[in-house]
Amino acid sequence: MFEAFVGTWKLNESKNFDEYMKTLGVNVAIRKMGNIVKPDLIISVDKHGVVCMKSQSTFKTTEIKFKLGEQFDETTADDRHTKTVMTLENGKLIQKQTWDGKETLNIGQWSLT
Repeated sequence: MFEAFVGTWKLNESKNFDEYMKTLGVNVAIRKMGNIVKPDLIISVDKHGVVCMKSQSTFKTTEIKFKLGEQFDETTADDRHTKTVMTLENGKLIQKQTWDGKETLNIGQWSLT
């Protein structure tokens, strides 16, 4: 099911990303970079169903590995330590992060490069 997402994806646009980063407490300099950078997202799946998502840009590269629907520990690009669950709903990748009593929900739509 997730195999349709395997490949290299290019970010076309981010909606309300600056407000999202501001809400998280990301400083102004990093927010400016975050609004300019358009990372590639490289997705692969191994034979055990573990998904690897690598976000790669000139600014920073991050990588997470997970199984759909299973909670895992994530260190985010802004160095938050979260409990994260990735799910697939209606063809969209949903990322739910919780930390310090807070929660974010990210809905990803990427176009194949």
